[in-house]
Amino acid sequence: MESEGILLGMGNPLLDISAVVDNDFLTKYGVTLNNAILAEDKHLPMYDELANNKNVEYIAGGATQNSIRVAQWMLQTPGATSFIGCIGKDKFGEEMKKNSKLAGLNVHYYEDEAAPTGTCAVCVVGGERSLIANLSAANCYKADHLKKPENWSLVEKAKYYYIAGFFLTVSPESIQLVGEHAAATNKVFMMNLSAPFICEFFKDVQEKALSYVDYVFGNETEARTFSKVHGWETENVEEIAIKISQWPKASGAHKRITVITQGADPVVVAEDGKVTLFPVILLPKEKLVDTNGAGDAFVGGFLSQLVKQKSIGECVRAGCYAANVIIQRSGCTYPEKPDFK
Repeated sequence: MESEGILLGMGNPLLDISAVVDNDFLTKYGVTLNNAILAEDKHLPMYDELANNKNVEYIAGGATQNSIRVAQWMLQTPGATSFIGCIGKDKFGEEMKKNSKLAGLNVHYYEDEAAPTGTCAVCVVGGERSLIANLSAANCYKADHLKKPENWSLVEKAKYYYIAGFFLTVSPESIQLVGEHAAATNKVFMMNLSAPFICEFFKDVQEKALSYVDYVFGNETEARTFSKVHGWETENVEEIAIKISQWPKASGAHKRITVITQGADPVVVAEDGKVTLFPVILLPKEKLVDTNGAGDAFVGGFLSQLVKQKSIGECVRAGCYAANVIIQRSGCTYPEKPDFK
């Protein structure tokens, strides 16, 4: 049995407003497929338009929270996972609390009085998705909340930490506190590159956090952007994964392992200067519902076996299993129980 609170996630809780749209909708709002961006003023009318779509769905999301929900689902041990982030005091916030408790998460949300709960527009075209995040309250998280004894106790209890790179835009101080704690206590700290814009525009805070990171996750586009930003002059994902794994570390207790997904192509795992490739479960195109949450689900599946101290191969296999389940459903949702053997 996994001990209570063994895995802690910290990030931006967002209520996904997900709907199937057409290319005209994307063009109207200047959105490209398969990208993740922060909302600008021109995107704001989009949320109401999606909410009025007859096939709209609301799902408690945000990258980190998705991964933690999937890990919790795979583990099936109540309270094995915890999550910290900021929501608003409003109906979407209530929806989020209800949703995450149903998922078995132990959530300690900071509830902001002024800002509304963050939302993410999920625009699905032909099974591919684009994400436009309106952080609102999620952007208001403060390290003071983390330092409160009832919240810091979650940090002390956990042995594994996962934070998506998106949280670098909100509270680098909180990330630093958890990273330092993990390094000082030989615990495992994990992060995701999350999106090209994080690698480009939040380079300094990303580099600072990276020195504490034992596992780096990302996809091939993010890896190539990271390479470009650091002047590595290579597009080769395997080379990039090795270079990321060799980035200097603050603590020598764990080596760094880089895990890069490439859609239908094999998963790249770099450690000790070597790369191992793991094939993914291929899905016929007609079974693909939408790719939203696939990367988050992969991480969730991976984490579920990592906290059981399984081999990297088993962690990747669980990640591929979870991603395969998610892409056959709408949004980051899953059946009642996993059938992962």
